[in-house]
Amino acid sequence: MPDHVVLGAGSIGSNVALLLADRGETVRIVTRGGAGPDHPLIERVAADAADAERLTTLSRGAKVIYHCANPASYTTWHRLLPPLQTAAIAAAQANDAVLANTGSTYAYGPQPGTLTEHTPLSATGRKGLLRKENWERSLAAGIRTFEARSSDFIGRDAYGYYAMILEPALKRGGAAWVPGHLDMPHTFTYNRDVASTLVALAADGRAWGRAWHVPSPPPVTLRELAARYAAAAGKPPIRLIPLPRFAMRLAGTVVPMAREIAEMDYQWYAPLVMDATETMKTFDLTATDLDVAIRDQVSALVS
Repeated sequence: MPDHVVLGAGSIGSNVALLLADRGETVRIVTRGGAGPDHPLIERVAADAADAERLTTLSRGAKVIYHCANPASYTTWHRLLPPLQTAAIAAAQANDAVLANTGSTYAYGPQPGTLTEHTPLSATGRKGLLRKENWERSLAAGIRTFEARSSDFIGRDAYGYYAMILEPALKRGGAAWVPGHLDMPHTFTYNRDVASTLVALAADGRAWGRAWHVPSPPPVTLRELAARYAAAAGKPPIRLIPLPRFAMRLAGTVVPMAREIAEMDYQWYAPLVMDATETMKTFDLTATDLDVAIRDQVSALVS
């Protein structure tokens, strides 16, 4: 029986599994296709994590279930995320395991000022409301649970601003069209810090029953972040072209994914600053330096 069960083998799930295995703990990682990192202490299982009965069986004996599964396409969230949450809760209940949820800032919705763990969950958009409802379901289930919330991911294999916009421009030496304000402060979170926060909090009863923020570097503008990526890659500065805000909204009238992205565009046209001081003080955690995270992510490009 594994010590830990991880749902999802993306950027966060894989880092959680490797961190635990490197500490000598046994891990079972569950994905539809049996994906996951190669390690003697990591067992990769091909199964539907949304099947509550199957997941309960696979989680037998586990101390912690890490819910890191996150469908890549926004268009599938409302179909896939609720049954995943239901199954994770059921497996935690049946096995008396801690449920460690990977969260985001989406549930806060558009709010002025700095986001803290005590900022009200005021989302009105579909995806923000879904995140809020899933977290509230965990809280209401009577299990030991917590949520580690982060902002947009950076770091090796992270899918986000760099992978979608900056990396293609660096590879071809061209301009990057940016759907956001270039000079608004924005918090970015290193994916390995998400993993270390999840693991640390899962083992500490002070974390249970509430949400926490993953320690993250100070916010930077999109313009500054792009300059740092180019410098780390040894490439000329990227020419950034702001995409008019209406463009994605207009595209959303006919393209479902564009519509889903436009719903969240408030995060890119206004400041998004996430504070994790309480998490850092409570659990003695720190954020990795931004440039370390950037070098980790561009290493594949320059190797």
